[in-house]
Amino acid sequence: MKPNVLLVTADQWRGDCLSSVGHPVVRTPNVDRLAAEGVLFRRHYAGAAPCSPARASIYTGLYQMNHRVCRNGSPLDARFDNIALAARRAGYDPTLFGYTDVSPDPRTLHRNDPHLTTYEGVLPGFTTGQILLENEKHWLSWLRSRGHAAAFTRDVHRTGDKDGCDANNGAPDYDAEETQTAFLAESFLRWMEQQDAPWFAHVSFLRPHPPFCVPAPYNEMFVPGDGPAYARAARREDERALHPLLAYGHEFLGKSSFVYGASGLVSDWSKKDFDVIRAVYFGMIAEVDAQLGRIFSALRESGRWDETIIIFTSDHGEMMGDHWLLGKGGFHEGSYHIPLVVRDPQATAVGRQVDAFTSAADIMPTLCERLGVEPRNHQDGASLLPFIEDAQPAGWRDAAFWEFDFREVATGTAEDHFGLPSSRCNLAVIRDEAFKYVHFAGLSPLLFDLARDPMELQNVADDPAYATIRLRYAEKLLSLRASHLDQTLAYVELTEEGPVSRPRRS
Repeated sequence: MKPNVLLVTADQWRGDCLSSVGHPVVRTPNVDRLAAEGVLFRRHYAGAAPCSPARASIYTGLYQMNHRVCRNGSPLDARFDNIALAARRAGYDPTLFGYTDVSPDPRTLHRNDPHLTTYEGVLPGFTTGQILLENEKHWLSWLRSRGHAAAFTRDVHRTGDKDGCDANNGAPDYDAEETQTAFLAESFLRWMEQQDAPWFAHVSFLRPHPPFCVPAPYNEMFVPGDGPAYARAARREDERALHPLLAYGHEFLGKSSFVYGASGLVSDWSKKDFDVIRAVYFGMIAEVDAQLGRIFSALRESGRWDETIIIFTSDHGEMMGDHWLLGKGGFHEGSYHIPLVVRDPQATAVGRQVDAFTSAADIMPTLCERLGVEPRNHQDGASLLPFIEDAQPAGWRDAAFWEFDFREVATGTAEDHFGLPSSRCNLAVIRDEAFKYVHFAGLSPLLFDLARDPMELQNVADDPAYATIRLRYAEKLLSLRASHLDQTLAYVELTEEGPVSRPRRS
């Protein structure tokens, strides 16, 4: 019998924020129990940031260098295969609860089509079970049906001083059973009860994405200041001096992106403010974990637990005070290290923790192999099934790789600031056990000696003692990019016998 498939993404969840990987404060009992029955990938990385580029890597199995979704609003080329289309070929009606943040290819639509006015499109192939867009109107309508007569706008997220919000752990105007997470969990559970054949569902939770606010008891569950040391210099000035991209982030990052109704710049927030926000973020993670527990319990009670493959991950991470920043982007670990847990009832690995470097681009080829379908184009990722089957795949990557494109095509703000064309507003990172190398198309590079400098506070790219190492990593990055150029038709040769494809992949 075909398995059910449940793909869960929780937006902006850091990879170190699981109690099962040893976080000193966060408690995630439901994800932990999932990991105890499946496989936890400890060094899993997003392919890009922010949301649309990161999700494009999950959905297509491609690195940003190939899928070319550079920013929120960059269209996804219609020629690419994706997990929803692959699921259809496997006989499922893949159904979405939440959002995918996929901008449609404008070449396939008329210029007057309203789908071209938003980046919040639905990945081709998905049936929509319950949409939840940035305006949250579907959730707000649900809140009104529950007695919140004034819930017409996102003002429900306003906390603290109603006239001048700033960093605080006040409770919003909805309770723990009325969050966006609860709304989507309930929508999925109602739908699941109606299914009488194997199903494929993608539950895409908004949280712990900002605005950073959460109802009781989660808003006071963690004490501000508790938690690991921030990865940052003692002074903001030293962070800004490390690289022009960091200085740019400190100069323009606004509070309103993180606390609803706040004004001013994140650079105005004190250490105590960051401590408060981080405690709220931990509470938001606990709230999502509780709703995951609700779903997992329903799967068990309905007898579907041992019929369902569950994949839990995030699109990208969250800086959460590291390097005096919030949000995602740039090149630091906080933005790209994300959780991944896979529980397959037919797998032999139970409770395994994998330290190999894995990528968001591995999700698509893993699902394709497990469901017995072939991707219809080149894949940058590789199947994780060997790890799930308690084996060690030969020739596995020895480094993480990710990209960030900071172009702003609509406004040109970044281009004007750096004096660069859009095509040179990007970076690529290769990071292994020992070093992290960051190559910019139009700005100076970075090199971090991770053994001596795990917080990435000292750039040694221009240190003569590291010249050979810098060259080695630049060559390694170049080789990686060259070997991942689109191979879809490069693996095919036309001969007198017709098309032949016998690629040597290892």
